[in-house]
Amino acid sequence: MKRSHWAEIGESTFVVGIWFLYQVNRWFGRLPFRICLYPVVFFHWLRGGTARRASLDYLRRLQAAQHVFARTPDWRLSLRHFVFFAETLLDKMLAVGGRFPLNRIRFEGHEAIVADLRAGRGGVIVTAHLGCLELLQAAAELRQGLKINILVHTAHAQRFNRILHRLNPDSQVNLLQVTEFNAPTAMLLAERVAAGEVVAIAGDRIPVTGDRLLVLPFLGEPAPFPAGPYLMASLLACPVYFLACLHDGAGYRATMHKLTDRIVLPRADRQAAMGRYAGEFVSWLEARLRESPLDWFNFYPFWDQASHDIAR
Repeated sequence: MKRSHWAEIGESTFVVGIWFLYQVNRWFGRLPFRICLYPVVFFHWLRGGTARRASLDYLRRLQAAQHVFARTPDWRLSLRHFVFFAETLLDKMLAVGGRFPLNRIRFEGHEAIVADLRAGRGGVIVTAHLGCLELLQAAAELRQGLKINILVHTAHAQRFNRILHRLNPDSQVNLLQVTEFNAPTAMLLAERVAAGEVVAIAGDRIPVTGDRLLVLPFLGEPAPFPAGPYLMASLLACPVYFLACLHDGAGYRATMHKLTDRIVLPRADRQAAMGRYAGEFVSWLEARLRESPLDWFNFYPFWDQASHDIAR
């Protein structure tokens, strides 16, 4: 049986629901927002069988590998996982609109990117679907002149992009829909990095075309990861960072790690070199999941996706 690629799983109705909840928060505050939140999230949790099963599968794999929960994850923890996702989508909107309280954001390890940006060096951020990337621009040292270009693979993200620009037409966060990494895309990104901008790309979602994949152990079992972020970074010849923005009490903790000043992929050993860089990303990702297990938002069969297309 052919499995659907993650990009074929619809998210647009959930985005519309969060837009409604954003308006509730805007006019009435966080408490009325939370009162409205639960029925909206429960509806999508109940209706989205694929997402619900994927959530529980991830939580159980994480428990088996890391033992982060007091008991075996069940449907209640999966529902809480969905609530975390909804809260994060709202906070993305608040961050872009300048409404998220800056005193609720803590930054760690961002000194390296601050120094590089001040020196006029753009870079690549390899991130994951962990928390709220948009809060990065709230860092006092980064707010002046920081421009983030987030590469996305689906039209659903473009709909969310339009919502973000309705909130703040001057937002420095821009979503670029990219289905494949070709010569025109490389030229566009090279221009932006040369201008001192940052390109962010997910290291935990395989491209729509299904090529350039790596299979690496993740939470105890083989899983597909994209090779594209490391190939792209090698062509752009710029610094590379990892970023996670995790829930931390009533706010967030943004953790950055500089991987290298430049990725080098030897022609004779390119696949293995990409595997080593991706392996560092996977180890970093697992460490972040131990810290905040409900902050990973890949609601599709992550370990089982398009296995027939993956070269081991």
